[in-house]
Amino acid sequence: MTAQFGRGWGLRAKSMLALVLACALVLSPAALFGWQFLDGVRTYFGEAYARNFTELNRQKILAPVTRDLALSRRLAGSELTRRWLLDESDADKRALFFREAEGYRADFGSRSYFLISALSRHYYFNTEDEAFSAAPRYTLDAQADKDAWFFNTVGGDDAYNINVNPDPELGTTRVWLNVVITDGERRIGLAGTGLDLGAFIREFVSTDEAGVTPMILDEQGAIQAHPDASLIAFGSAAGVAAADGLQRLFGAGEQRDVVRSAMAEARADPQAVRIVRAVLDGREQLVAMAWIPELRWHVLTAVDLNVAEVFEGGWLGTVVAALVLSVLALLVLSGVAVDRLVLRPLRRLRESAIEIERGRYDVSLPAAGTDEIGDLSRAFASMAEQVRRHTENLEGQVRERTEALERSNDEMEAANRQIRASIDYASLIQRAILPDRQMSQALGEDHFIVWRPRDVVGGDFYVFRCEGERCLVGVFDCAGHGVPGALMTMLARAAIDHAIAHEGMDSPAAILRRTDEAMRAMLQDFALPRAIATNMDGGIVVMETDSRRVRFSGAKISLYWSDGEDFGEIRGHRRALGDRRRGEYSDSEVVIAPRTTCYLATDGYLDQAGGERGFGFGNTRFAELLRSIAPLSMSEQAEAIDRALEEYRGDVPQRDDITILSFRLT
Repeated sequence: MTAQFGRGWGLRAKSMLALVLACALVLSPAALFGWQFLDGVRTYFGEAYARNFTELNRQKILAPVTRDLALSRRLAGSELTRRWLLDESDADKRALFFREAEGYRADFGSRSYFLISALSRHYYFNTEDEAFSAAPRYTLDAQADKDAWFFNTVGGDDAYNINVNPDPELGTTRVWLNVVITDGERRIGLAGTGLDLGAFIREFVSTDEAGVTPMILDEQGAIQAHPDASLIAFGSAAGVAAADGLQRLFGAGEQRDVVRSAMAEARADPQAVRIVRAVLDGREQLVAMAWIPELRWHVLTAVDLNVAEVFEGGWLGTVVAALVLSVLALLVLSGVAVDRLVLRPLRRLRESAIEIERGRYDVSLPAAGTDEIGDLSRAFASMAEQVRRHTENLEGQVRERTEALERSNDEMEAANRQIRASIDYASLIQRAILPDRQMSQALGEDHFIVWRPRDVVGGDFYVFRCEGERCLVGVFDCAGHGVPGALMTMLARAAIDHAIAHEGMDSPAAILRRTDEAMRAMLQDFALPRAIATNMDGGIVVMETDSRRVRFSGAKISLYWSDGEDFGEIRGHRRALGDRRRGEYSDSEVVIAPRTTCYLATDGYLDQAGGERGFGFGNTRFAELLRSIAPLSMSEQAEAIDRALEEYRGDVPQRDDITILSFRLT
């Protein structure tokens, strides 16, 4: 897959891809470091935010609650209050107390106050939301769990407590500021005020900031205020509820201990705000805490950095957008630079290469600078110049050699025409010496000749003499083909004429012997190479038409005859004329029956290759052919012999000169 990737891409796409990969390679660590830096900044601002939020909450809570607590302590410590509790049935003392208490109610933030007598257990409560009543609202029951907070507080040692507790008799849930009223050492009741829990939470605990959870815990860790009211440990300050707030918020493990330890440190230094990391609601959050010794409360603020907006995020988007635009601008500028500095010169080099390929060497190349493109341009120009010179030299050599070849061809053509003319002339001469006209005059329709030299001229020829009733026919096959064979026929013809002139026409064997001697005499003065053959096959027949006698002698040529039923052959001697060893030639005589045809044939017909296996025509097939055609007319026999030869050899070229001379004695 790696090998297929990028195939077919242009240099521009590859360079841009390389640039993108380089940017990705460089920007990835930068993005990682930037993210870590951003996380550090966010943590820094988050801690500052949590610290400030907690400090602000502490100040918001401290002033009004401390003020109401101070008023509650003054109400509880009032002499009128103490006297009336000691004599609760005295109407004057009652009137004085409520006159003074109504004055406090106007100063309390909740516009309410309460008074509880430990002697009568009567609960007095007035608020601006209800009509004034000097009668007790209800009487507490020491056996009722709902009133246990009162008896725990009165029975305790603390001068006051702040207890969050619902009051089912009054139908309200408040943050009660309970201050103990004493008469000497005796604790005779409680006085104070109650802050509406809902209003308290809205004013001091609730926030619209996402990811920020303010809360208030007492010294033991009991939850006194929380956006989720179900988590508040009602009555915990009076010993009614268990102080398990830390466990409910942070679990029972290490996280709770970390927060508890931080709370202890906050109590040790009330002016400081402690910050720890703890898992709250399943997420790690910053938990800032401060201690209010006057109220014995811990003010906590949990900040989830993944949710809370601890700083304005607009600038971050601006930075990211600027970074993206910078990268895009870098890519565009790099693409333009690559195009101008690399691609354009390369395109011009490519166009120049195309023009040079078309044979135009006068193209203009890009300006050669000092960079790698300049080096490439100079190298390309040098290469183009060398190609131009080499091409010109090569074209000059080709032109010269073409001219020389054309001259040679003209010379060869002229020589060939001369040779062809000479050969045609030699063929004409060779054909002129053949006795066709004499044989037609003497034998008429009773003979035929098949003479097929392999080339224009050949080494086969035949002779004819006629004296009265005697006629001499002979067939000869000189060694060699073409011009050498034709020249040999001239020499052989002279030797035969010489032999006939000296021996007469009585004995064919004598003519052959004389011819053999004449040939040897002609060639004895020439030192011919052994590879050059100068021998000659020959067969001579002297026929007497009146007696039908035929006298024959042959040198490797036989005499055949057939009447269509019988077939006869007189074999020639196995030595050729002019052979290295002389042949012993003798005459053979035979009487030929009427309608019998005689044949003299050179070995060109018998040795012609053909058939399915490429063998020679052979004596047996030749004998069968002669037997089959002997009853035919002489012209039909000539056509049959030609046709049989063509059919047998097929596409195989003719291997040797062919001569068949045939005659009949009528």
